[in-house]
Amino acid sequence: MFVPARRFLLILTLFTLPAQAVAQTPPSVIGSRAEVTTWSDPLDALGTLRADESVTLSATVTDIVTEITFQDGEQVERGQLLVRLDDSEEQAQLRSAEAISDERRNALGRATQLQARNLAARADVEDFQAQLRQAEADIQALEARLANYRIRAPFSGRVGFRNISEGALVTPGLALVTLDKLDVMKLDFSVPESYLGRLSPGLSLSATTAAYPDDVFSGEIASIGTRVDPTSRSIDVRAELDNADGRLRPGMLMEVIVQQRVRQAVVLPEAALEPSGDQHYVMLIDQSGDALRLERREVTIGERRVGDVEILEGVAEGDLVVVHGLQLARDGLEVRLLGIVDDDTGIRTLLEANR
Repeated sequence: MFVPARRFLLILTLFTLPAQAVAQTPPSVIGSRAEVTTWSDPLDALGTLRADESVTLSATVTDIVTEITFQDGEQVERGQLLVRLDDSEEQAQLRSAEAISDERRNALGRATQLQARNLAARADVEDFQAQLRQAEADIQALEARLANYRIRAPFSGRVGFRNISEGALVTPGLALVTLDKLDVMKLDFSVPESYLGRLSPGLSLSATTAAYPDDVFSGEIASIGTRVDPTSRSIDVRAELDNADGRLRPGMLMEVIVQQRVRQAVVLPEAALEPSGDQHYVMLIDQSGDALRLERREVTIGERRVGDVEILEGVAEGDLVVVHGLQLARDGLEVRLLGIVDDDTGIRTLLEANR
């Protein structure tokens, strides 16, 4: 069909004008500033909690329980009496030994007075002194035996469930109650031997547990094992966690992240990277002129963690890079900046605000 030249030019103009208008509109991007922050290489492990001090109390003699002075789960102090056993026979023996001691002390006193007047031999006085010392030693032995009939807390902590009742007959080795010191917890875990050179006492770590999924518990490495397991080729590490609120309990499983090689590093969101083979690039937003223009720059990256990447070379603190809109970004292209993401403002928030 024949179309007049004037009409053809009019149709061509109608199709061309929108394309030119679109080409003249700068693409929209969202930026993020490079920040210098504390960075570390995380080392993940699984650990088990232990009480700072833990003991199962038992009797050393065979006798009947006459008194129990604690309740299940009670906080007790060091030296507090927990269980008393029947010691009536030992108490009677102690009173007899004390009577003998008094008798021999009196005899020694009389012999000393006589010897001072030359009415008694020096040897008699020495014999009475020896007999008195023997009587006092018998008292000390009985007092030591009596201590075995009183079960006391060796340190301050929290008792567990009591497994006995008054009137029960206990024997040596029978578990009476557990006692745990819980204000500080020990966290034991193992790491491959290849990480041994990176670990040292004092390194900080964080730990989480399924019991408190929203909480992170902080601590630091207290000691490192002296031997590498020849089977697993791993080494044991012990950390300490503060537990002033008493929420952590012995035996709990915890996920551990050790913050090794702590340093200050330039950090960017991982979304800013444009990988190309073994190389990585970012789009810098040049704010020096009247218009915002992009500059494609190669960067050297270090370690990664969820959402972030360490920049070793190519970007300095404060540089503004593109994190959204990289599909249309080209070197030297003029762009329109919708906003800058930070800890309080995300990409979605900026996109919704510019609709």
